[in-house]
Amino acid sequence: MSCPTDSHDAAGVETKPEKSSHATTSDVSVSISTSTKPNSVREAAAQSPETYEDEHVHSVYESIAGHFSSTRYKPWPFVASFLRERVAPGSLGLDVGCGNGKYLGVRGGGDVHMIGSDRSPSLVGIARGRGFDVAVADGLALPFRRGCADFALCIAVVHHMSTRERRVDALRRLLECVRGDGGQVLVYVWALEQGSSRRGWDANSEQDQLVPWVMKANQNKSKSTSTRKNKKEKEEEGEAGEGEGEDEGEDKDADTTYERFYHLYREGELEEDMHTAGGRVIESGYERDNWWVIGGHGQQELKQGRE
Repeated sequence: MSCPTDSHDAAGVETKPEKSSHATTSDVSVSISTSTKPNSVREAAAQSPETYEDEHVHSVYESIAGHFSSTRYKPWPFVASFLRERVAPGSLGLDVGCGNGKYLGVRGGGDVHMIGSDRSPSLVGIARGRGFDVAVADGLALPFRRGCADFALCIAVVHHMSTRERRVDALRRLLECVRGDGGQVLVYVWALEQGSSRRGWDANSEQDQLVPWVMKANQNKSKSTSTRKNKKEKEEEGEAGEGEGEDEGEDKDADTTYERFYHLYREGELEEDMHTAGGRVIESGYERDNWWVIGGHGQQELKQGRE
């Protein structure tokens, strides 16, 4: 089973108290402005966003795909609950920026079909090797037909877009993929307000950052079962966290450093971008240094869908 595509589309190519992951926001317009202070990263990205993202996002994930995949195996609790509790049987869903496909198998049993896409051919290869239905596609040029899906995930992807125009466009493309009468998109992005984490960012930090991923030359491969088990045990004991908030490999003696672009979202900024993209905010919250939002189509489209 696959999501129908448009013939013209090309198949190319994540110090503030933690908020409840169930905080609710409903169609409240928020005015949040990003920093206008001089920032060398933002200025460099603005010169040629696509070229900048090729260097500081796409090529990086191609280089670290194996190692990155080995650290991405535990679904975020709220994303998993969304898939298990909020998605109706018979639904068709998309995971845009699916990486190694860790969310594609969360809803087992075959009563929901999910299709993944990612900009990285290497990560797509890993996901395909696990038996998932995945395509290589850019988040700003998705090959899916308008309104073909009941829901879409986009976890830790939009913050890699280097300008606000491109981030809003990414949200707009997600909304276009889901049906107008109740389709939903769940988006996660890294938060600026994470002063209590080891990164130490807070509301006064720069929003546009190059975040290092440090890796030894022989580390870009799947870790052993014992290594993964040890890490999982640490997570369960509260000693280590894994997921979209991790910003580097484990070996401090690593000999290669890759720099990934991130736009760190201020509180309320993701909701504003969702509104600007033409969507409405159904629910939003904060989980482990990430802001998230569940969005849907605007009221006008919803009214049309019910008629």
